[in-house]
Amino acid sequence: MSEINRETDGLKILALNWRDRMNPEAGGAETHIHEILRRLADRGHDITLLAAGYPEAEPETHYDGLRVLRAGNGWNANWVLPFRARRLMREQKFDVVIEDVNKIPFFIPWLSKLPHLLVIPHLFGGTVFRETNPLFATYVFLPELLIPRVYRKSRVLAISPSTRDDLIRRGLDADRIDVSYCGFEAGIYDMPNPPAPDPDQVRLVHLGRLRKYKGADLVLQSFVKIRERIPTATLDIIGDGPERPELLKLASRLQIGDAVRFHGHVPLKTLVDILYRCHLFLNASPKEGWGLTVIEAAACGLPCIAADSPGLRDSVRDGETGILVPYGDVPAMAEAALTLLEDEDRRSEMGRLAARRAREFSWDTTALETEGMLDRLVAEAGGNVR
Repeated sequence: MSEINRETDGLKILALNWRDRMNPEAGGAETHIHEILRRLADRGHDITLLAAGYPEAEPETHYDGLRVLRAGNGWNANWVLPFRARRLMREQKFDVVIEDVNKIPFFIPWLSKLPHLLVIPHLFGGTVFRETNPLFATYVFLPELLIPRVYRKSRVLAISPSTRDDLIRRGLDADRIDVSYCGFEAGIYDMPNPPAPDPDQVRLVHLGRLRKYKGADLVLQSFVKIRERIPTATLDIIGDGPERPELLKLASRLQIGDAVRFHGHVPLKTLVDILYRCHLFLNASPKEGWGLTVIEAAACGLPCIAADSPGLRDSVRDGETGILVPYGDVPAMAEAALTLLEDEDRRSEMGRLAARRAREFSWDTTALETEGMLDRLVAEAGGNVR
């Protein structure tokens, strides 16, 4: 991580997120807020992160320059963390609050008048009903309806134009929403002599959490149609989640179990090695905040065949770094994949452009943009940007 110097004194920041980066269930949203906070800490800001606990988690720990406090758990964090935050704000002086809405909002503006930055990867909307039972889905869905009213004075960081447009449609003030893309740190992706795909063995990959709403079942169905023309093709599925048992059963029912490898979570070095050895990345999600997995695959020269859905239409440049197809259209996804697999020159050029674009993103830039939002918030509130 590169160093960024700040000439002024830092702010005292309280941040809230459902999970911290050490949580075993942490994913892209946790990576996003963590990479920002660790860089803000490097720039002299004093940061306390409040997150949900998990089995064997310490109630307080310090890492990457952050003080991390944990309370409650993944089921009750939306109740426990706001009141823990209010107690902290009474006991200590903070200049600004960062609230990451990665599940249900914490509604911090109801509890504090401190300058407030709302970070939104994306809101579930109706997609939550695809993931869970109607009762719990409603429990998640209804609080989202209150966001325009509760957060009207907050400044909002959206991680993609799709998220910004969704928030504006919901009634948030467009002038108070800034888009700041997720960063990317090439690091291990920049191998001096990376492995290459086997030209005689077509290998596809899907990367992400295995949850109902992520669309991995549609990837499997598309793969069946790809195998009709390329019988020896294989599919790597990297990631884990509660939907894995059902996906294993689906692969068996579709008679592709012998051609699909479920890797679960893998170390970064292993992930990069697998990605470099594949030909295409498939993503059929109906909604993403951005699509960080698309950028990870792109960094390894992989074009993406993706659903034309919020977030993915931002991380994939249609016709340049991949191909977008209508969400849920299994034949279209399969045909788009086959189009590139049968045109090596076009696939290679898309992979080259994808790799170049992935390296245009920087966590340092994202952190600097976030810092600018925090400074403006404090100034608007009549405080001093120290």
